[in-house]
Amino acid sequence: MKRRHDLTDLEWRVIGPLLPNKPRGVPRVDDRRVISGIFYILRTGAPWRDLPERYGPYTTVYNRYNRWAKQGVWLKVFEALIQHAPDSLHLIDSSIVRAHQHAAGGKKGARITPSDDLAAD
Repeated sequence: MKRRHDLTDLEWRVIGPLLPNKPRGVPRVDDRRVISGIFYILRTGAPWRDLPERYGPYTTVYNRYNRWAKQGVWLKVFEALIQHAPDSLHLIDSSIVRAHQHAAGGKKGARITPSDDLAAD
């Protein structure tokens, strides 16, 4: 049964071929199920532990999300979705963008001034 956060057939046709598929000796949880679980988390903002069981073990879904992030898979996925299924991109939010731990603080006493180019406008 198709649920609101599950991949559409078009999204799966775009994403499926981009996913790494190295067998690890244990039967894999279906990639489409895992991707739907990842999109569920991204769309709802729910903690990984609250992932519904229909998407597989939350640890598997999280580990695959993390592994694919390190391999650059998400960039390829989002670029492909932009080209072939732009309506799916409403799922992108700040949970994808990682900031450095010190990004919130600036150098003490530093002044922010416009550059010469901006001042000329």
